[in-house]
Amino acid sequence: MRIVFAGTPAFAAIALRALIDAQLQIVLVLTQPDRPAGRGLKLQESEVKKVACEYSIPVLQPITLKSSEIREQLMSFAADVMIVAAYGLILPESILRLPSRGCLNIHASLLPRWRGAAPIQRAIEAGDQETGITIMQMDQGLDTGDILLRRAIPISPSDTAQSLHDNLAQLGAQCIIEALDLLQQEKLLAVEQNEKEACYARKIEKDEAKIDWRFDAKVIDRSIRAFNPYPIAFTSHQSLVLKIWQARIEQKLSGRPGEIVNIDHDGITVACGKHAMILEVIQRAGGKKLPAKDFLKGYSMKLGEFMA
Repeated sequence: MRIVFAGTPAFAAIALRALIDAQLQIVLVLTQPDRPAGRGLKLQESEVKKVACEYSIPVLQPITLKSSEIREQLMSFAADVMIVAAYGLILPESILRLPSRGCLNIHASLLPRWRGAAPIQRAIEAGDQETGITIMQMDQGLDTGDILLRRAIPISPSDTAQSLHDNLAQLGAQCIIEALDLLQQEKLLAVEQNEKEACYARKIEKDEAKIDWRFDAKVIDRSIRAFNPYPIAFTSHQSLVLKIWQARIEQKLSGRPGEIVNIDHDGITVACGKHAMILEVIQRAGGKKLPAKDFLKGYSMKLGEFMA
C-alpha cells in the first residue's frame, strides 16, 4: 500500500518509525510547520519531521489542508491510505476522501470514551482503571468514526501523563501495524461507536493545574499525575508559586485543607479535604525541580503554615 502519514509530536513519530521498520511504503509525511521554541525561540522541527528526514521521505508542512493546492499535491501521491496520529490539523472532507481506503487515526483512548484533545490526561484525572489505543476510520466528526481495532492497557496508581503517553505510543505503533495487516487481508471490520458511552477530553488549560486542597487527597493525587509533564500542578506558599512534580497520599495525618502538618526527610505533608499529600518533588519559580529534602535546604517552611 502507498501510505501518507500525518502527525507531529513524539507519539506520532514512534508510529512512523514502526511503519518504516515494517518496510511499509511511506510516500509522504504531513506535519505541522516548524515552530519557535526554547529560550532562544529558534525554529524547531517536529519529531515526525525529524524521522521523515532521517529516511529521506518527502515532507509537507501546510498551515491548513483546506486549499485546493494542497489537495492537488496530495492527489499526486495516489495514496491508498492515510495514517493520522496527533497531527494537529483538521482534515476536511475533501482530504478524507482522497485515499482509496480512507484515513485511519491512532487515538490514545478506548473510544468512544475520551474523544478530543487530552485523552491521556483526562483518563488519569478521572481515575480510570484502564485506557488504550483505538484505530479509527476517520470521518468529519471529532473522533466519531467507526472503530477498526482496540487494545487496552491498565493505568497504574503511579502513572503520570508522561509514563502513560510513552506506553500508549508504543502500543499505538503496534496497533497500526496490526490494523494495516488486517486491512490488506480484507479482515479489518468496522464497528460503529456507541454514542451513549461517549465523553469528551477537553484541552488542558494551565489554570486547571492549581491544587485545591479542599479536595480529597485521591483527587489531588490524580491531578498531580495527570498534569505531569504539562502544565504541572501548582500551589502557593507565602505568595510564592510552587510546582509539584511528584507526591503521594498520606492517610495517617490530617488537618485543615492546605495546612502543613509534617516536614521530614520524606517530604512536606499538606492536609487535604480528606487525608493528606506528601510533596516529594518540588520546584520554585526560576529554580530546578528538587527532592523535598534538597528543596528545604534553600527554602523555609513551618508547621501550621498554609498552602493556597
